[in-house]
Amino acid sequence: MGDWLVQIAGTPEGARLATLLALMSAVAHAAFGALQKGRHDPWLSRGAIDGWLVVISAPVALFIVPWPTGQVAFLLAGALVIHFAYKVTMALSYERAAYTVVYPVVRGTGPLVTVLAASVIFHEHFTLVQWLGVMCLSGGILMLAFVNLRENKLDLRAMQIGLLWALAAGIIVAIYTTYDAYGIRQAADPFTFLAWFFFITALDFPILATIRYRRMANPPALGPLMLRGFFGSFIAWLSFGGVMLATRLDKVGEAAVLRETSTVFAALIGYFILGETVGKRRAALMALVALGAVIVEMGG
Repeated sequence: MGDWLVQIAGTPEGARLATLLALMSAVAHAAFGALQKGRHDPWLSRGAIDGWLVVISAPVALFIVPWPTGQVAFLLAGALVIHFAYKVTMALSYERAAYTVVYPVVRGTGPLVTVLAASVIFHEHFTLVQWLGVMCLSGGILMLAFVNLRENKLDLRAMQIGLLWALAAGIIVAIYTTYDAYGIRQAADPFTFLAWFFFITALDFPILATIRYRRMANPPALGPLMLRGFFGSFIAWLSFGGVMLATRLDKVGEAAVLRETSTVFAALIGYFILGETVGKRRAALMALVALGAVIVEMGG
């Protein structure tokens, strides 16, 4: 499978598969974000998810794929640092602000910076039509966050702090998207990089979550938390693994933009599962986000 993916990279077949993987990643990431926010403490939720990621990734990494050496091992160590920073900023933002406010800010900031970084690092170039699509997508996402912020009745000060953390997380999203795309391209087999990536970058938060859980006066029941983490770990494989494979097969910028249609799916999850309202304005902005993704994909 890995050899086949390497062979079709840069071909029309690879581009079509990259589009499907990026959209699959978008759906999965919206579900992933809702799982982390949900009714549990975001630190504990992420710790449970990462704990299961270690469990399901360890056998593959340790016994099936080759061990990383040289540059790939160094890149994986860097990924641990970058993704730890991302997880911390996400937990801090979810702790203070509503899911439908935080998520659009994170996802709206990421593609703009990623497209610029990809043009410098990978020499990718968007057409003027594609840039129009990026503006539609990111603009729609950020306006969605503004609408959600205006209608939110929670503490304004906490919401402002949450938004600052969300903005920081969005910048880190751009950093890790570009960094991970570079890393997976250096590995001879992309699945070797993915297996070790999920194993190594998941080692940190279970420790933090355990410490936090033990210090709680009224810790939640472990059963529902671990069940949420179990499902979240498989969703993480689809979400992060899907977009990294997409960046291996085709342009990094296009994969990053298409993945941010996750905001549309996040709004639907917020409405149907978390009980958060959508309304006409949100629906119109969600349509603008989807239109932006279509323009990017068709305008290249």
